Amino acid sequence: MKILLVCCAGMSTSMLVQRMDKAAKAKGVNAVIDAVPATQVQKVINDFDIVMLGPQVRTQKKNIEELAGGKPVVLIDMRDYGMMNGEKVLDFAIKTIEETK
Repeated sequence: MKILLVCCAGMSTSMLVQRMDKAAKAKGVNAVIDAVPATQVQKVINDFDIVMLGPQVRTQKKNIEELAGGKPVVLIDMRDYGMMNGEKVLDFAIKTIEETK
């Protein structure tokens, strides 16, 4: 499972990636999780199963959906993002991927 997080600059989202990685290891989930700024999405989007947008780039959802070619593009819950709740964000990603298969 490959999860891409998208934000403005990558700083806060990289912290969320670390917490998601920790949660994945604790659950025994094999996941590759990475974060990129919105300006870099087009270069890497084909390598991921799901794209998760941070609250600060939610206005770019439609553009990113067009790049995604049918892959799920979802908004990270603002509260979960602000609290850096890696476990909840990971669970949301897993559930979304399973529902789109």
